[in-house]
Amino acid sequence: MRWFILSLSDALNKLARYAVIAALCIMFLTVMIQVLARYVFSSPPIWTEDIARYMMVWTGLLGATISFKTRTDAVLLDSVFPERPSLLGWFAETVQSVAVLTFTLPVLYFCFVGLRGGFAKGYLARQAGLTADTLGVQMVWIVSVVPLAMIVILVHLAARWADPTGASTSAETEIQ
Repeated sequence: MRWFILSLSDALNKLARYAVIAALCIMFLTVMIQVLARYVFSSPPIWTEDIARYMMVWTGLLGATISFKTRTDAVLLDSVFPERPSLLGWFAETVQSVAVLTFTLPVLYFCFVGLRGGFAKGYLARQAGLTADTLGVQMVWIVSVVPLAMIVILVHLAARWADPTGASTSAETEIQ
């Protein structure tokens, strides 16, 4: 089970990395099309701004999963306990885990369930009824990155619990 969680975490990290690279490239290309069309042709397409915005959101949320996995996020309690003895290290890891769970679990819950209960009123269900005006796609496809990022962060957290020393992280993570 430990091996499965660590392998899944590494695989999700690799997929997130590729998705972030793709989203950054798409964002860059659409911004360049927007700038070129605006200043050279004086007729910018309306869809480029929305695609760039949505790709920025995807980049930010998936980038957060990568930084959490590689521990390059703003780690709680490092300034308070920079050199962690074993007991303080365990305490700091526990506080970090509680903070991550306190944030991710309600976000994930309300993605699927509404305030008064019921799946029809969850965030994703509400977004399924909306369409991006300039692109003509349902907003649920655009905002699906929110629960996806929360699930990936929870898998990375489980990998931290499975290997608290971080000794068996992949070579790709250690290079970062």
